[in-house]
Amino acid sequence: MVLVGIGGVGKSCLTIQYISGQFVDDYDPTLEDSYRKQTTVENKECILDIFDTAGQEVFSAVRDQYMRTGDGFLVVYSITLQDSFDAAINLHEHILQIKDVDKVPFVLIGNKADLDDAREVPTDRGKTLSDELKCPFFETSAKTSKNVAESFQELVKEVNKFRNEADPEKPPKKGFRCVLL
Repeated sequence: MVLVGIGGVGKSCLTIQYISGQFVDDYDPTLEDSYRKQTTVENKECILDIFDTAGQEVFSAVRDQYMRTGDGFLVVYSITLQDSFDAAINLHEHILQIKDVDKVPFVLIGNKADLDDAREVPTDRGKTLSDELKCPFFETSAKTSKNVAESFQELVKEVNKFRNEADPEKPPKKGFRCVLL
């Protein structure tokens, strides 16, 4: 799994909340971090390789390499920052371009749902975009853990569905490995 979004939207906080169940309040810009988690999704054991990418443009070459190899993507914006929503739209297009495909498994995430008083991006804008892009959408809070596990698990389902559509003759595995960047 690959998490992408501009700096400060909470990609690292989402990842740490999912991996360890803890919220880290300090913002320390990420160059790149990787995590591994074993979990069960749809009664299948899977090992998730999760890559937390840098949000800063100066590290775009590193981020692009993860985009080339990722099986699925969590495209993250902050509900408190309109610019991050606009960037999420561009990131989705960039992923398709980098991978040279028309479709890729991904989930759209509006993070920082606990900061509703500072909201700049209405929920319906995220929902409308997800409908247009034909992808699942969650508003999450890394602080309260709202929809964090659900969004990661939904991406695993999307990756599995994508793999099955790509090769419907191949029997489903009991367990699988999913590289999420």
